[in-house]
Amino acid sequence: MDLFSSEHNSKDNLLPKDGEVHYHGPIFSSSLANEYYDKLLTEIAWAPDQALIFGKLITTKREVAWYADKAYSYTYSKITKKALLWTPLLLQIKAAVEKVSGETYNACLLNLYHNGSQGMAWHSDGEKDLKKNGAIASVSFGAQRKFAFKHKEDKAVVAVPLEHGSLLVMKGSTQSHWLHRLPPTKKIHSPRINLTFRTIVGT
Repeated sequence: MDLFSSEHNSKDNLLPKDGEVHYHGPIFSSSLANEYYDKLLTEIAWAPDQALIFGKLITTKREVAWYADKAYSYTYSKITKKALLWTPLLLQIKAAVEKVSGETYNACLLNLYHNGSQGMAWHSDGEKDLKKNGAIASVSFGAQRKFAFKHKEDKAVVAVPLEHGSLLVMKGSTQSHWLHRLPPTKKIHSPRINLTFRTIVGT
């Protein structure tokens, strides 16, 4: 496994309280990250995301895909999706993420942001299908984007730039106390691919 040793201290908790977020920095060499990025663009079954907002079906420019150990059904934004089975490429990436994070995962939600105008609003990953307080591992390929956290009560904000080939892990009570988002920016004109490995329960 071509893992890349970064200078980031992954033992540091980025959050001041009420949760755990660890940024490992790039865990893949630049060449391997480039290879994965190119393959993910072409091999993944990308489709526009959909959400029900105030009873209206919204289709986004951002594209998504959903893979897992088996054909799990997963509901978010009031839309239910059925998972595809892992590809060999995703299993390679998952193995590296599990080795570095010390966690195991049975599903992955992938997002394709075509440029900086596409982002994600404040939210927390608290769907009933997810393992409570389970780890969520976020892997980034492509354009470097800022990722932000906001405390639900005191509104404190923490932000970190997510580098090409990097890993960020959220765990513990993070989803209960913090929101997170990918803010849009006019400065980025190239795509970013994000893989969020997670654990689905009760299926």
